Amino acid sequence: MTEEQQKELGKVLWAIANQLRGQMNADDFRDYMLSFLFLKYLSDNYVKAVQDELGSDYPVPTEETDKGKRKTIPLQIWYNQNQEDADEFESVMRRRMHYVIKPAYLWDSIAELARTQDGDLLDTLQQSFKHIEEESFESVFQGLFSEINLSSEKLGKDYNARNNKLCAIVGKIAEAMPDFSRDQDTIGDAYEYLIGEFAAGSGKKAGEFYTPQSVSDILSGIVSLDSQNPASGKKSYLASVLDMACGSGSLLLNVRSKMGDRGIGKIYGQESNITTYNLARMNMLLHGMSDSEFEIFHGDTLKNDWDMLSEANPAKKMSFDAVVANPPFSLRWDHTDALKEDFRFKSYGGLAPKSAADFAFLLHGFHFLKDEGTMAIILPHGVLFRSGAEEGIRRKLLEDGHIDTVIGLPSNLFYSTGIPVCILVLKKCKQPDDVLFINASERYGKGKKQNYLRQDENIDDIEEILTTYRDRPEKIERYARRVSMDEIEKNGYNLNISRYVSTAKPEKKIDLAEVHDRLVASSSNAKEARQRHNKFLEELGLPKLPD
Repeated sequence: MTEEQQKELGKVLWAIANQLRGQMNADDFRDYMLSFLFLKYLSDNYVKAVQDELGSDYPVPTEETDKGKRKTIPLQIWYNQNQEDADEFESVMRRRMHYVIKPAYLWDSIAELARTQDGDLLDTLQQSFKHIEEESFESVFQGLFSEINLSSEKLGKDYNARNNKLCAIVGKIAEAMPDFSRDQDTIGDAYEYLIGEFAAGSGKKAGEFYTPQSVSDILSGIVSLDSQNPASGKKSYLASVLDMACGSGSLLLNVRSKMGDRGIGKIYGQESNITTYNLARMNMLLHGMSDSEFEIFHGDTLKNDWDMLSEANPAKKMSFDAVVANPPFSLRWDHTDALKEDFRFKSYGGLAPKSAADFAFLLHGFHFLKDEGTMAIILPHGVLFRSGAEEGIRRKLLEDGHIDTVIGLPSNLFYSTGIPVCILVLKKCKQPDDVLFINASERYGKGKKQNYLRQDENIDDIEEILTTYRDRPEKIERYARRVSMDEIEKNGYNLNISRYVSTAKPEKKIDLAEVHDRLVASSSNAKEARQRHNKFLEELGLPKLPD
């Protein structure tokens, strides 16, 4: 399936969402729409595996029937004919697929129920979600649909209204899907497209779960390059990648896509919002990842409540080849003085202020970065110049040689905020003894609601940033410069990008002698013109103009 066809499917599904959500908020409707897509994905994969397992014993699909009559799906026919073998068959499928879906709960059965409206779709969907969670082989499915409230009044005022709404949603999705390929990436890409569109409709709430694709491309491009010598090109392999505020998981998937399936080991994410945590797990599975290839944890990163990361002994701690993150900007957080002794923070002389946890997120991720790894994190510009505790943390990171690159991005790129943001690139063992500043704040296209980074045959703002990071030039006028630590120290460890790379155009120098000559010539021309005019006035008997 081509990229254009994948986008077209996303647009079709988004049109369905717009048509059917009515007065419901985009972020509320999102969870229903994406869960149904996920159910379809699981069902399609399961049916394909069943067909491979049963071979010629798999029943032939029945012909289309009357509109009001529900047709029996092939797997249900097999169950009807082989009831005594069902338990053994499900054991085989659970080992093979790590989950089992009974015929009544498969997407095709759900879609038939919606088409004919012959039964209680709402109850069947609830049973289907519960069945998948309880019958799965791995914990990755547990609680996956816990936030999908099919009894919510947002779907309708009473049971019948909610049931009818669900029939409409499922029916429209079922009508749209047959026109598109069923290959593994199709629904996953449609899911990603819808996440972006729902983020656009959710406004500031989108900051909880979505990083714009263009910004995600920059971060994944940076961490995929060799950390010690980016100019040598992409790493051949990343064993592990962490995103400690992973949202819907799109940034992690972008890194995986950049490296290729064989170029990456396992990806790890942490997310505090339960709904978004479920979206991330669905997103991983929808993109063809097995439950052994990723681990997403529901918990509070700042409290470090993930047992896997709580090992204080440096010899035993978990570490990652790459760390990427787009944490919530300037989040208020509660902390006590006891946290100053936390192994993530104690080397930096203090904690990030309660009013802004930006450096707390940064230090958390940086602690778990391998010595030869790369970290790229999106933060508000304030981290570059704010005083107090943040100044102390920033100074320590600079003095220890850990801040490698500072990238300033244009304003209004994010759905959640219009402020300009920056990308900090950190390394534990970097070779250059300077800091590269890239001021990309003026390189963008202007959209109706959001600005965007341009990518076409003439301009590629993303590639320009990545090429500059990779080649690390001494200076590019009004765009980039390598700055010595001596200069940064003289500026009080202030990293405000415009101090080092100004985008202002220099004023044109004025040649006073040339201006004088032009004024003299102009005055002379004016005098001659006045004399000619007075001559005409004299011939007409009119008073002359004064000299």
